[in-house]
Amino acid sequence: MKHYRHTGITLTLLGSLALAPLAQAQPHQAPPARHYQVAPGPLGTALSAFAADAGVSISGAAGLYAGLNSRGLNGSYQVADGFARLLDGSGLVAIDQGGGNYAVRKLPSAAEATTLPGIAVRATAERSTSTEGTNSYTTPATASATGLVLSLRETPQSVSVITRQRMDDQDLLSVRDVLRNTPGIAVNQFDTERSTFSARGFEVDNFQYDGVPTTYKVQYSGGESEMDSLIYDRVEVTRGATGLLTGAGYPSASINLVRKRAGARQFEGQLSLAAGSWSDYRGTVDLAAPLNEEGSVRGRVAAAWQDRKSFTNGYSNQRQIAYATIEADLAPGTVASVGASYQKNDPKGSNWGGFPLWYSDGTRTDFDRSVTTAPRWAAWATEQTNVHATVEHALGQGWKAQAQAMYSKHTEDTPLIFLAEWPDKVTGLGMLGYPNRYIGQRDQSSADVKVSGPFSLGGREHEVIVGANYTAQHAEFKVKEALDPEDIGNFLAWDGNYPQPAWGEPVLSEKYTTRQYGAYGAARLNLADNTKLILGGRLTRWDKDRIGFDGSARFAFAKSKFVPYAGVVVDLDETVSAYASYTDIFRPQENQDRAGAWLDPLTGQSIEVGLKGELAGGRANASVGIFEIRQDKLAQPDGAHRVPGTTTQAYYAARGATSRGIEAELSGRLAPGWNVTASASHFRAKDRDGQDINSLSPRSTARLFTTWKARHDISVGGGVNWQSKFYYDGEGPRGTERVTQDAYSTVSLMASWQVSRQLLAQLNVENALDRKYININTYAQGTYGMPRSVRGTLTYRF
Repeated sequence: MKHYRHTGITLTLLGSLALAPLAQAQPHQAPPARHYQVAPGPLGTALSAFAADAGVSISGAAGLYAGLNSRGLNGSYQVADGFARLLDGSGLVAIDQGGGNYAVRKLPSAAEATTLPGIAVRATAERSTSTEGTNSYTTPATASATGLVLSLRETPQSVSVITRQRMDDQDLLSVRDVLRNTPGIAVNQFDTERSTFSARGFEVDNFQYDGVPTTYKVQYSGGESEMDSLIYDRVEVTRGATGLLTGAGYPSASINLVRKRAGARQFEGQLSLAAGSWSDYRGTVDLAAPLNEEGSVRGRVAAAWQDRKSFTNGYSNQRQIAYATIEADLAPGTVASVGASYQKNDPKGSNWGGFPLWYSDGTRTDFDRSVTTAPRWAAWATEQTNVHATVEHALGQGWKAQAQAMYSKHTEDTPLIFLAEWPDKVTGLGMLGYPNRYIGQRDQSSADVKVSGPFSLGGREHEVIVGANYTAQHAEFKVKEALDPEDIGNFLAWDGNYPQPAWGEPVLSEKYTTRQYGAYGAARLNLADNTKLILGGRLTRWDKDRIGFDGSARFAFAKSKFVPYAGVVVDLDETVSAYASYTDIFRPQENQDRAGAWLDPLTGQSIEVGLKGELAGGRANASVGIFEIRQDKLAQPDGAHRVPGTTTQAYYAARGATSRGIEAELSGRLAPGWNVTASASHFRAKDRDGQDINSLSPRSTARLFTTWKARHDISVGGGVNWQSKFYYDGEGPRGTERVTQDAYSTVSLMASWQVSRQLLAQLNVENALDRKYININTYAQGTYGMPRSVRGTLTYRF
């Protein structure tokens, strides 16, 4: 949504231009910028404090600021820019009336601001984290690390935000596409539908929707890594241990998917049509409108349909997405929203695993990139349904309360075949097929309540947040085995015409219920004008009841754990800060010791220090940080000992892995018309014996993408993703063998033409140099990366 101009500072500045004739201000030279520091709190208080410090007067109608709050100010600004920053997202604008006098008025409508058409995003000051319509590659604030709404520079952890503008410019249509272009995140594609994500050497399994935690499970995630990005305003990635808000997990990262909101005060929308390589066709619609005359009830609907084939022989996929949300102002300071989303993935020719990496004589295979191991009937068909509700209430004096609830359901019906072993180089014989049909459902329920606000202590203003959340996941998957599977035959002549077998009766594959209860809190203490200390913690109780294959094995256990949080940010000057943080997380282990006791949870501690800065007046953010992660209490086999009364292997807790590394990132608008995102990361992750862990994750990555508005109607851009080599020690025909993918890079290009005020034409090219590379999975099999692909999109906004 490249040309939206309805939110944030852009709206404020456009509103100022629209109202300037009313103000009849005389032209004068703008005074030089100077440093201001205004504490977060009620908007009226913040404006008064800023005006007094700047030596100007401010006036506004009675009740204009009721229920509104500001994130404050800390940096170098001219007076007009300072007012714009304080009012960002409030729906208000400060008008220079001359003689040092400013008047605050309601922001004009989109028509009065004479901006290009697009969907407006209405937000209070607390909701100024929205990126839709900002045309930016960064965000002014995020709450994904601590729950407190802070700028990236004020957050003492590494946080990356992939904005709506970036998703549109780079044509990132799925969550997998987004994460593949995210700093410090490695994506490994197992097969046509499934992908794993990792950061800093550890698996990523914590996902959030609008800050509400859920769990990602790759074993049955055929549709989740393909979640469509149409419905999201932004994706926030917090790296390191994130136990404060997410509870149990690995010390890697958490992924927060933030949905679009209903905010339009007039009917607005957009339609798009796209066509790409391998008969890839897609259409979308996104509409928003007020649902009553006052605009106190607003609605939004979005939908997408995609039908695509692939460079992989016999593969195709139809994807359907629908999203609807309603937001209502129930009372002064109270906003409620409800919504639902649905996605159906209906593929044919789905791979389960990948192609063999060796021939039976031990030499490496080198197939054409169209190779497949799937018969034409194989399908990883999935459906995901999600419903959610939120209520926010301004309590006064800068305090607010929020309650959220969410329910999601994932279903799948997946007739598949797994091909094992290795083919003869000449005859193609030797492959074994294992057809299975998995049928199952996973339900997740989540709820979160929290209260946050400022308080005074020791003559200074501070912030605090306290909350509690609950998540429950229930899953049941059954498998039907093939009754009469045929031999695979000559794999070198495989064309997918393998007959679908008759299926047996369903047998339980896995059934489990997990629950997590947590209470958390954090305080941001203003120790000095340039020093902020964040202290917090979370107490979590986690329990699981699991029934294993065919129902013969069952266990249940529960664990409780407290995880602390500590961070400090010191402003070195008006734009640069130094930070340090200690964060913690844990993950329960399903292992018992020789006495029959359940092992303590696996723990992960993350220490990070670095520098952060704001560039171009806050329109760009830069950071560099070093980190160390220590994992402890890792389950290890306890020799020949067994769990009492069973034949199950006993385990003991040992020191786990250590990961050390460095990350750097730059994102935002460096100059008018020039957006850029650039990052580099490197880490080393070893176990207690000095061996690499997660060797499938490249140790070094570098990513760059930039766009430049060459003239008012033409934009061009491009980028490169580079990653170092990775490897896997897998079982080959000659025993354990190492297979390596050397370092490689892929280049992307884009160009867009604003044909008219409403119509935008865009062209994207991925892997422009047609680099051939493979993904390696833990079955010691491979999948090829996508060859050069082209997609053209027409978008009409009204």
